[in-house]
Amino acid sequence: MGTHRRPKPPSSPRLAVLAASAGAFSLLSTAQSQAEPKPSIEKVREEVEELYHDSEAGTEEYNTAQGKKAALQKAANRAQERVAAQQAEINEIRSEMGPVAASQYRDGGLDPSVRLFLSAEPDDYLEQAELLDRTSSRQISLLKSLQHKQRELAQTRAEAVKKLEAARKAQEQMGEKKQEIQSKLREAQKLLNSLTAEQRAELKAAEAEADRASGSSDSVATYNGPASGRARTALEFAYAQLGKPYEWGSTGPNSYDCSGLTGASWRAAGVSLPRTVNQQYNAGRQVARSDLQPGDIIYWYNNSQHNGLYIGDGKAIHAPRTGKNIEITNLDSMPYFAATRP
Repeated sequence: MGTHRRPKPPSSPRLAVLAASAGAFSLLSTAQSQAEPKPSIEKVREEVEELYHDSEAGTEEYNTAQGKKAALQKAANRAQERVAAQQAEINEIRSEMGPVAASQYRDGGLDPSVRLFLSAEPDDYLEQAELLDRTSSRQISLLKSLQHKQRELAQTRAEAVKKLEAARKAQEQMGEKKQEIQSKLREAQKLLNSLTAEQRAELKAAEAEADRASGSSDSVATYNGPASGRARTALEFAYAQLGKPYEWGSTGPNSYDCSGLTGASWRAAGVSLPRTVNQQYNAGRQVARSDLQPGDIIYWYNNSQHNGLYIGDGKAIHAPRTGKNIEITNLDSMPYFAATRP
């Protein structure tokens, strides 16, 4: 049976080495923690703003894919309806050809000279021959019509399949863009979650100060400017949305993205606008900044990034970005690009 011995305690030199190693590890950890400080509140705010900005650009691409998919689906549905109608026409022609074919089978299977020989009354035969001739002509006409309808049906079916495939691809694009947007929003939220409660309060105060500096406010208000007619109706609708949250891909009534708000506001005034920022830009009549009127649509950054409604006095109402509410802001709170009039 083997002997069990208690391990010897480390010698003094070994203790010295262990102590030195522990000290070095402690110094290394301290150096690493000092080398990788947590980002400042201002740095977090800048990074979060950039992520929100990028996600808004992705939102417009998502809206574009969504509109494309909806249009293609409608076209595919119309093609499928035509397929059903054309198939019904073909079935009707086939049904009509049935009695004609049966009659020809009964009376047309013999050579005409044989039928004349067998006929007791030549006059009866001639009448039957004339009827048979008319029946054959009718069948030829029906056959031609059937062939034409079948070609049309094949083309319509091919069109429906093509539209459905395009709609499927647009749906895939929407899914990819949705994942991209959600990834950026999750990244922004992760940054915010890394802050302490005190830092989050400081960040909120910094954002409030930035809003004050830019003249932005999401406080409830009523439009009392000089606009009239449809422009006034659109602005009154937009004002009624003040304080509601921005939500990417949303067109109301509880939340909006930027083009969702402009589209809903003018729709309330009886004017139908396309879905996306770029489409609204292309659909409107461009106006110079010096000719701006309340109700005109303002575009910031470029013609497909962000838009809102001009309200007068150098201000606009818009749905800003994730984490903020519909607000009124100064026209120059963002880089001004252009304006259009619906």
